[in-house]
Amino acid sequence: MKNQPFLTDIKTLRKRAREHIEKGAVTPGYTADRDTVIKLLNEALATEIVCVLRYKRHYYMASGINAQSVAAEFLQHATEEQGHVDQLAQRIVQLGGEPNLSPDGLLTRSHSEYVEGSSLLDMIKEDLIAERIAIDSYREVINYLGTQDSTSRRMLEEILAVEEEHADDLVSLLEDMDS
Repeated sequence: MKNQPFLTDIKTLRKRAREHIEKGAVTPGYTADRDTVIKLLNEALATEIVCVLRYKRHYYMASGINAQSVAAEFLQHATEEQGHVDQLAQRIVQLGGEPNLSPDGLLTRSHSEYVEGSSLLDMIKEDLIAERIAIDSYREVINYLGTQDSTSRRMLEEILAVEEEHADDLVSLLEDMDS
């Protein structure tokens, strides 16, 4: 291994910090393609918004013998997905972008679909399918980001972990309904 310093010298760090201060958190050390990252984060934002809307509908429309416990799960998931919306929107702004919250084109930006489901079982299955889509798409974005944007990557890794929990919860609900 070369005998090179671990950290850039302090004078250089201080000098660079004073340059382009209007860019906020985006320093010269940020190596990702910001436009692409913002586009990907806006797609994730749309995915999460669609998930919130779908879970909320399922919460209100749940009926039948298992409806109360399943509806409670739908509401919890909707609340957690709304937290993801907030995280993503904040990160987009931090990167100098604008969160696309427009309903126009929401479904075309979203990776998941908005399927209402006609029964409690259909609702659970549709939510599980949407979670599986989010899991795969977030994994791909995480891999794309690599070390170029570790903050966005970590945020998406945290969101991914919650999406995986949601998928596990929904599989458990399906199993409970089968028995």
